[in-house]
Amino acid sequence: MLPCVVGDLHGDLDQARYALEMAGVLSSDGQDLWTGEDAVLVQLGDVLDRGDDEIAILSLLRSLDIQAKAKGGAVFQVNGNHETMNVEGDFRYVESGAFDECADFLEYLNDYEYDWDEAFVRWCGVSRIWKDERKMSRNHWGPWNLVKISNYLLGQRQKGVIARSVLFRPGGPLACELARHAVALKVNDWIFCHGGLLPHHVAYGIEKMNKEVSQWMRGLIEEDTNRNMPFIATKGYDSVVWNRLYSRDISDLAVYQINQINAILQETLQALGAKAMVVGHTPQFSGANCEYNCSIWRIDVGMSSGVLNSRPEVLEIRDDEARVIRSKRNRFSELQMVDYI
Repeated sequence: MLPCVVGDLHGDLDQARYALEMAGVLSSDGQDLWTGEDAVLVQLGDVLDRGDDEIAILSLLRSLDIQAKAKGGAVFQVNGNHETMNVEGDFRYVESGAFDECADFLEYLNDYEYDWDEAFVRWCGVSRIWKDERKMSRNHWGPWNLVKISNYLLGQRQKGVIARSVLFRPGGPLACELARHAVALKVNDWIFCHGGLLPHHVAYGIEKMNKEVSQWMRGLIEEDTNRNMPFIATKGYDSVVWNRLYSRDISDLAVYQINQINAILQETLQALGAKAMVVGHTPQFSGANCEYNCSIWRIDVGMSSGVLNSRPEVLEIRDDEARVIRSKRNRFSELQMVDYI
């Protein structure tokens, strides 16, 4: 069965659950059960940053994958630029609540004596308890003075930064979890990636890129070797996770530019033996849409409350044709998108 596709989630667990329910793969009873039978779900990356519940979302997706495979289905994720940024140690877009989640999760792992698989899959179900307990403890600070409170919060932030560094550094537990995912994925005649594939990516080799990024995330690339190995996929404006060429608003382009982009897209698809490509990365204010005779689908709608807080949308591919499933919520709030990457 061809997949349902979900775009950027950016740490918003509630919106992620709503999108997965819309896709027909998650139960609505709060039990986080797979309801997609033999369906395939693809999530296009950028689970991290701009929200508080990143690890919980990763945990939920892993749990659903295990359940799906037992029924003949599957859950695939591709890594986005925010996943690679965090493995690089770039925490500029991490929310304070996400640092707290890292500190909680690392402490929680100690209770499991680093039985990773069991601990990771269970985290989504218990993360809310940890978060609530943390909030309750802060509500009972009593007559502490501002200096004590400031020192406490500073200590918590340092604890969160250290925890995140431990978890996401190359070879760290969460970096190794991310290493399980590709940067580009082909399912039947469809290509899925975060930013977009270009002809030189195909010439380099998709499997080669995926392997090199995975090795880098697992900490298997030695310091004295060619550290630029995964960068064709992860660094630069024309890398797989950063490319925005196909997501540009056509109304802002001249005819010759449209023709050039279409030619590049068609060359890429032909080299891959693919019908179309589905990307996230660049929020679409008009909702999920396709261009270039629907050879490219752009499905990042900025659903996270840390981006546009828009209504979730899901791309469903059935009988080799795609359609957008939209919720009935307001399309997006009038939030300003500043310095978005």
